[in-house]
Amino acid sequence: MTTPDNWQKSSFSGFGDGNDCVELATTAAQFVHLRESDTPTTHLTTTPVPLAHLLHHVKSARG
Repeated sequence: MTTPDNWQKSSFSGFGDGNDCVELATTAAQFVHLRESDTPTTHLTTTPVPLAHLLHHVKSARG
């Protein structure tokens, strides 16, 4: 599996030195990679469907 080089920061990330944000990247193999900017060498890898389910669950739990 290749490591992406096109990381994008979350629009909900804080301001300042840029080390307090979540970053996301995709690869051609349909994998989604997530990392925290203060530890860029550690990241989670998933596919779009499980990530969508997680985000839906998190949003519905905020209610």
